Amino acid sequence: MAIVKSKLLKQLKKNWPNFLLSDLNKVTDIVLNEIKRALKRGDGVELRNFGTWRVKTQKESIRRNPKTGEKVAVPAKKVISWKMSKEMFKKMNNEK
Repeated sequence: MAIVKSKLLKQLKKNWPNFLLSDLNKVTDIVLNEIKRALKRGDGVELRNFGTWRVKTQKESIRRNPKTGEKVAVPAKKVISWKMSKEMFKKMNNEK
């Protein structure tokens, strides 16, 4: 199950009830927009104890259309890769 922004905001409001929901929404928007802008520039983003995002270039290739079996040329494109931190890995796997 994925987390959506509204659920994230509810959790933030629950953890910090003194903040207005509109302020939490603005802060969340600012953080997410800065991550997007950095990735668009080609920079990496690192959130300590969470993970890193990097932009990689996927080479052009020849693939097959699964319905028809026809060969299709796929151009090179940029993709985002995410790698979790060691701390996140340990939490996910219940390790100390």
